[in-house]
Amino acid sequence: MVFLTAIWVRVWPYIAVVGAVLAGLFAVRQSGKSAGRQEIQHNLNEQAAKAREKAREADQRNDSVPTANLRERARQRLRERTKG
Repeated sequence: MVFLTAIWVRVWPYIAVVGAVLAGLFAVRQSGKSAGRQEIQHNLNEQAAKAREKAREADQRNDSVPTANLRERARQRLRERTKG
């Protein structure tokens, strides 16, 4: 039994170091995943904001144009898109 205790005393620091390294690697991995998620969410928010801005600008342009002109512009755009 003394032999096992002597081995355990010598091996214990190595096991502790390996455990600490594994815990550190796990923490770094998790923080990287979290940072990646935050970056993706930030990009999605930027894209949504740009889309809302474009929609708002289009609404403002359309509000300032008479209805008859809107119909004609829509027809022209439709023709342009079907051509090429």
